[in-house]
Amino acid sequence: MLNPCFDVFSVLYTCIVLGLISLCQGQSEVIGPNQPVAATVGDDIILPCYLYPTMDASDMTVEWSRPDLDLRLVHVWPERPELQNPSYKGRTSLFINEMKNGEISLKISRVKPSDEGKYRCFVPDLRKDSNVQLVVSKWMSKFFSFFY
Repeated sequence: MLNPCFDVFSVLYTCIVLGLISLCQGQSEVIGPNQPVAATVGDDIILPCYLYPTMDASDMTVEWSRPDLDLRLVHVWPERPELQNPSYKGRTSLFINEMKNGEISLKISRVKPSDEGKYRCFVPDLRKDSNVQLVVSKWMSKFFSFFY
C-alpha cells in the first residue's frame, strides 16, 4: 500500500509542473541580435527583431524607440507619423508582408551619424522587448567628403 502523503505530494507536484510547462509554452519572446549592428553613413540598414515562436504580428502594435532621445519613438506600427521623432520621418519602415511570419525588423534608410545608439523593439500586446545597438562608422563619409 502507498503512503497517502506521498500520493498527495506526487499529484500536487505533477499539477504544478504541468501548469508551469503550459504557461511557458504560451509565452512569446521578442528576439533581437546578440551583437551590435554596424552601418556606414548613407547606408540602408536593418535592425533585426522577431517574435518567437513565430506568430502573426500584423495586428499587434510594434514600437521602435531610442531611450536616449526626447521624442523616443522612431517608428510605430500601425503607423502614427505624429508620434515619430522628426529625425526619422520618411526613413523608417517595417517589412509589412513579413509581419505575418513574426518579423518586426526595422529598416532605416540613409543612415546618419546621429542614428547611432541603442534601439528598443517593443510589442506592448506581449509586454516583451529586445534591444539592438547600432554603431555608425563615420570614416567613409569623411573619406568621400575629401573627394567631393
